[in-house]
Amino acid sequence: MRQVWKNFSALYFAALLMLIGSGLLTTYLSLRLAAEHVDGLWVGGLTAAYYFGLVLGGKLGHRLIARVGHIRAYTACAGIVTAAVLGHGVVGLLSVWLVLRLVVGIGMMCQYMVIESWLNEQAEARQRGVVFSGYMVASYLGLVVGQLLLVAHPQLGPDLLMIVALCFALCLVPVALTRRIHPAPLRPVPMEPLFFLKRVPQSLSTVLGAGLVIGSFYGLAPLYATGQGLSTEAVGLFMGCCVFAGLVVQWPLGWLSDRYDRALLIRCIAAALCLMAIPLAVFPVLPLELLFGMGFCVSLLQFSLYPLAVAFSNDHVETERRVSLTAMLLVTYGVGASIGPLLAGVLMKQFGHQMLYAFFSACGLLVVLRVRPGAVTNRHQVQDAPLHHIPMPDNMTASPLAAALDPRVDEQVVQDQMQDTPANPSP
Repeated sequence: MRQVWKNFSALYFAALLMLIGSGLLTTYLSLRLAAEHVDGLWVGGLTAAYYFGLVLGGKLGHRLIARVGHIRAYTACAGIVTAAVLGHGVVGLLSVWLVLRLVVGIGMMCQYMVIESWLNEQAEARQRGVVFSGYMVASYLGLVVGQLLLVAHPQLGPDLLMIVALCFALCLVPVALTRRIHPAPLRPVPMEPLFFLKRVPQSLSTVLGAGLVIGSFYGLAPLYATGQGLSTEAVGLFMGCCVFAGLVVQWPLGWLSDRYDRALLIRCIAAALCLMAIPLAVFPVLPLELLFGMGFCVSLLQFSLYPLAVAFSNDHVETERRVSLTAMLLVTYGVGASIGPLLAGVLMKQFGHQMLYAFFSACGLLVVLRVRPGAVTNRHQVQDAPLHHIPMPDNMTASPLAAALDPRVDEQVVQDQMQDTPANPSP
């Protein structure tokens, strides 16, 4: 384990810095607009633009990397993202901010693709589970640290944007100075949406519900916490506590997932989310201890849906289609994460800040109604199902190439799908 961390420390550090900047920027923009009494619908729109950018980046990133190579693509995108972050401080028009958030999403997805393809290239088959877990820990830790920076620096001035830009500028260094060889060229991963809609509809419904909830959480939970009367420091602690729950739950969730029916687990967790979110939706003000405790518990549940859905879908899809499956799951998640903040923003505008958790409860109920263990025929279940559960990020801090690090996916299949066939004609 120690040797793995040593070998991949530069890439983990790059991911850590990216997520510190991304997590801080999302919360900062929400609190900044709340302090200026801007309509919460704009906050939802900014979050939706970011996730829509991530979805677009999955397509555009392949083309950019194929044209200029991994290091140049990563460097160019990090520079563009840094400029877009600083643009929030230069231009105050919200319509421009929407475009800037879209650009940040596109650029960051390309950066994820470069880091993940490099991790895949350097990881031995027997190390993939450990390498992937390290990447997940770096991702969650970056998001938590980004929230805690608000505790150390609660003033919502332009200097916070400078810190975000600093993180994106510094994440250039580990990749730009690497002496490793370039990973193999990439080509877009086919998604086959009609196939997966027929094969794993309940998994896709769960992923959509997770996207609705988690996209809304990152964009609008700071507004909810502000509505509870929390200071900027307390908002940072609340967000950090909730994001940390997403990391804590992964390993016990894996233990449960490997021992119990996954469709039943998804339904039970969705039902618990539906019920647990109700007190936060009903009471406009809660004592601080209760707010943090219930927020942590709800987050344990909301961050469980995506990895369970991934494990459940992998049980029913052949090895050669699992990279395509990951692309389909991430696009579905991105659609939910783009729509969720807009819907939740409308509810919060009309009925108050606590409607965020009423929206979470409704999404949990939607998943309960859509996921029915009795409807699972197991006709297409793979021979060695249930496959070992792999802890993974569930907040779009990964690209379709994340499947390449999953030890459940055959290494040769991954290489066949990721490498470009030479297009030059014979002389």
